[in-house]
Amino acid sequence: MSPKILAAVRTAVLLSKPGRGAHRAWTPILAAQPNCAIHVDGPPNVPTLTTSYAHGVSSESLQSLTVGKALRLTTERYPDREAVVFVQSGIRKTFAQFQNDVDQAAAGLVALGLKKGDRLGMWGPNTYEWVVIQYATAKAGIIMVSVNPAYQLQELEYALRKVQCKAIVCPTQFKTQKYCDMLRQLCPGMDTASPGGIKSSRLPDLSTVILTDSKQPGTFSWTDLMEAGSSDHFNQLQDIQKTLSFDDPINIQFTSGTTGSPKGAALSHHNIVNNAYFIGLRMGYQWRKNVRVCVPVPLYHCFGSVGGGIVMGLHGITMVFPSSGYDGRANLEAMQNEKCTFVYGTPTMYIDMLGQPDLAKFDISSVQTGIVAGSPCPPEVMRKVIKVMGIKELTIGYGTTENSPVTFCGFPVDNLERKTETVGCIVPHTEAKVVNPTTGFTVPLGTQGELLIRGYCVMLEYWQDEAKTRECFTKDRWYKTGDIATLDEFGYCKIVGRIKDMVIRGGENIYPAEIEQFLHTHPKIQEAQVIGVKDERMGEEVCACIKLKAGQECTAEEIKNYCKGQISHYKIPRYITFVESYPLTVSGKIQKHKLREQTEKQLGL
Repeated sequence: MSPKILAAVRTAVLLSKPGRGAHRAWTPILAAQPNCAIHVDGPPNVPTLTTSYAHGVSSESLQSLTVGKALRLTTERYPDREAVVFVQSGIRKTFAQFQNDVDQAAAGLVALGLKKGDRLGMWGPNTYEWVVIQYATAKAGIIMVSVNPAYQLQELEYALRKVQCKAIVCPTQFKTQKYCDMLRQLCPGMDTASPGGIKSSRLPDLSTVILTDSKQPGTFSWTDLMEAGSSDHFNQLQDIQKTLSFDDPINIQFTSGTTGSPKGAALSHHNIVNNAYFIGLRMGYQWRKNVRVCVPVPLYHCFGSVGGGIVMGLHGITMVFPSSGYDGRANLEAMQNEKCTFVYGTPTMYIDMLGQPDLAKFDISSVQTGIVAGSPCPPEVMRKVIKVMGIKELTIGYGTTENSPVTFCGFPVDNLERKTETVGCIVPHTEAKVVNPTTGFTVPLGTQGELLIRGYCVMLEYWQDEAKTRECFTKDRWYKTGDIATLDEFGYCKIVGRIKDMVIRGGENIYPAEIEQFLHTHPKIQEAQVIGVKDERMGEEVCACIKLKAGQECTAEEIKNYCKGQISHYKIPRYITFVESYPLTVSGKIQKHKLREQTEKQLGL
């Protein structure tokens, strides 16, 4: 502070003291400003915020890189380091080998006639080809569309039409999903068409199908793609690099559809490169040696594609994929055999790993930390992962597909309370505020309201859907998350629940997450999901759908008695059902709208 300002402050203090002839206190304008900026290069240890608005400040700049350039720079630094390991297929690639495959695939896409700005759908489970296509499309300026591997015929048709996909890459089939057969139904002339010449009235934009694991009539094989690029196409690829901007849309990720029809969030290089960069910094990837991350989360989802694939290309870490489809036991085997140091997962995935009967037999002592994200994690689950699995530096992440995805994330060194009670601290170069959903005014610290996000991470738009885009933004470009949250003075956030999940029982607003967190403390309960079900008198009633631990028996009465005196009477579930499983999205999120439908049917409502 300059001597002049110091003198002004001293004068103000003197004048404000009684007996000094001051008629009213005077304070400098600077002192009157509310604090909003938090330096988040490390865990904030000084209370800074004075209202529910936070701005994450960092000494690290935003990156002005495209996805392709980020990978090239990392490959130059670590050519011989392992980039990816796919345990099930036995594929291992160094960064130099991976970069070579990406270049071949990108030149191949150019050779097949795909141009900058065209949309290409990537449809399938976690395979090596998925990650190659992720980078190859980015390098060629093609917009990759992440298509949910679980989509059935109508969902696939909706997604491909919505974003006008010109090409699609997929395996012939995976488990019960017959990808090629579904495409044949949508494109009846596929078998007689020449590769790249498909015509269909149901999918008028689709002309090219590339199969990763076989050669079928009317399609290109993966080998065809990898061998298609000539020196001319590599030269074209070089020319394309000069036309790419980091603000170009490069990825369309469909929201997971837990609350209705999926929407295609259009993300730029700038969105996902910077989000991946700051996730990596928060995790300490830049100073840790030999980082090997177990990635069971699906690549089609932003957690896997950005937190996994793009983080790898920016920070030079090794991604270990245990299996094509999710398998809790395969995760533990991969962590043990590949000496993983990190693990990613949704709460459901961690619950599943904790539930493995022979968990204690696995040596996962190499795992220092991990991220829990994708949906709210009950504190009890966090405590168990830390205690039982020994992952001491476990952190929690929060975000949305529309925010590229991470906006809050814990630090590995956070204390247990912050790890279990919050979703972490605001990330760099990101603004967050909590507002009254009715008035739009920022609420006081610690007060519940809707969480809004603004910054580099916010998507460009819902692809060619102006109405839906307008719906989720304020006029000042704040993105409305639909989550009810609170902020504390250090910039840490608690998620209370979803506005859409809120149960309104006789005029009382009830957030299911609060009841779920309490039910997870019951010794017999493995997992609890709380929903609102129809009720003629109250409008809605609370229903808990409970999955018990293996070998346990329990009654609804026992659960209700456990709640009495512990939570407010109106929050005690009127209905309790016991389930073996929940309807899930491929990314492991509970589909509460489906759970509600099933439960109301079961209860005869």
